[in-house]
Amino acid sequence: MAHSYYSQRKGTNPNQSGLPLDDIVDLYIRVYEQLSADGYFAEAFGFECVDAGHVAGNVRDIELEVLLAVRKKDLWPPHFHGERYSEDDLFDVIEFLFQHVSKPIDGSFHNYAECGMHWETFNKQQGQSEYRDKVNAVLGHYAKRFELSESGEILEKPQHGFERIFDADIPSSDSNVTNRINAAILRYRRHGATLDDRRQAVRDLADVLEYTRPKIKSLLTSADEKDLFNIANNFGIRHHNDQQKTGYDASLWLSWMFYFYLATIHVVLRKEQQTRAGFSTDE
Repeated sequence: MAHSYYSQRKGTNPNQSGLPLDDIVDLYIRVYEQLSADGYFAEAFGFECVDAGHVAGNVRDIELEVLLAVRKKDLWPPHFHGERYSEDDLFDVIEFLFQHVSKPIDGSFHNYAECGMHWETFNKQQGQSEYRDKVNAVLGHYAKRFELSESGEILEKPQHGFERIFDADIPSSDSNVTNRINAAILRYRRHGATLDDRRQAVRDLADVLEYTRPKIKSLLTSADEKDLFNIANNFGIRHHNDQQKTGYDASLWLSWMFYFYLATIHVVLRKEQQTRAGFSTDE
């Protein structure tokens, strides 16, 4: 856990709830420039040599590559355009560079005029892991709650207290269950997810519950089981008709339904897993 300093403990720090976007952009650019100086983008973007000039990497025209990948102009280089970045711009650049970072492993030192290391061997997986750690350290100071995932996608952080449920393995080998749950989580947590996206994520989890309904019947009373599905069936999630209850704060209640259903699914699947293990032991 990060150390909390005097003004933070006292509650008088002007950035108690986090730093604004401009400061986060500045921090990120400084982190990127450090990594670049250490050779983490040499494989992709090349490097400068006092004798040979610019030695090209795998990406010959970075601005073109950014435009083709992100479909935006005026993002590259970050130190020049960063002060005009929107949140979307920053996150696009973070994700773009995740795809092109690699850790320098071995090379030769060019000592003429203190030119420096000419890296020749790289490890992409290690580079992405270290880049992600540094990016998340920066995003941890942002006033909004985001993080860079292992796959290189900016996601909204879980609500406090629910972090473990996203880290936990889904206790099922059934791809009909695991694929639908993972898709729902990704849809819900993506940066810029709309209310419709989150409603669809809740609908996906409700479908998983429907699929596991035989297991639920053995764990809940009929009344509790009915209440469980009543939420999705009568609150504008799975059906669209004039019988639906829609007069509620969608943002608040979709969040509650998402976490409630996800936790319920984990309980049901883990209970079934324990039951099967118990049966196999008895045999």
